[in-house]
Amino acid sequence: QVQLVESGGGLVQAGGSLRLSCEASGRAFSRPAMAWFRRTPGKEREFVAGWSSGLSYYRDSVKGRFTISRDNAKNTVYLQMNSLKPEDTAVYYCAAGDKSGMRPPRDYDYWGQGTQVTVSS
Repeated sequence: QVQLVESGGGLVQAGGSLRLSCEASGRAFSRPAMAWFRRTPGKEREFVAGWSSGLSYYRDSVKGRFTISRDNAKNTVYLQMNSLKPEDTAVYYCAAGDKSGMRPPRDYDYWGQGTQVTVSS
């Protein structure tokens, strides 16, 4: 049973914008904490942004450029990405869990399949 489905990735030039969407179903969306992670080849999955109980959290490198939001009516979490840089290139994953704050991947119970974001210089 599919719980999280990401969309919105693509190819964009540096300085451009993309909005990622994560549609949740079932138990995934009932989790209080939602987050976005990303992974590049040869690296561990890293926390990008998280939302829980009305609070949002960001890794330093995306603060001021990325915004996470949640629409309960649509069971969807968004990641608005502005002023994109080539170093933002990665596969982005949506995750759902119970713990708030900047958490490691092991603290999330549900994961999407990922969506590729490529930023050209």
